[in-house]
Amino acid sequence: MGEIVMTDTEFMDCAEILLKAVEANCDRINDEDLADIDNQRTGGMVTLVFSNESQIVINLQKPLHEIWLAAKSGGYHYKFENTQWMDTKGQGEFFTNLSRFASEQAGCSLTFEA
Repeated sequence: MGEIVMTDTEFMDCAEILLKAVEANCDRINDEDLADIDNQRTGGMVTLVFSNESQIVINLQKPLHEIWLAAKSGGYHYKFENTQWMDTKGQGEFFTNLSRFASEQAGCSLTFEA
């Protein structure tokens, strides 16, 4: 139980899966005309820009083996635990939280899935 100890390579593999899932969810949301999200990827960072110009930034913190998410509501840090990315302060799972933050910023209900 708890935090999984992983190598840098394992972290990067898991983090890449997460970033690709975020991008695929944005594509699906745009294709289904649920919202207009401009997603831009630069290396280990994905920026989601909503029609109201608010942003969510997701970036990798390789030395810490964390994924950081910055939204209007604040900044959050996630570590890989038991097959999912969990907030380091007990604030829940990454995709559940991203769905909530994106919905708040887009002004409509959006679902992001792993």
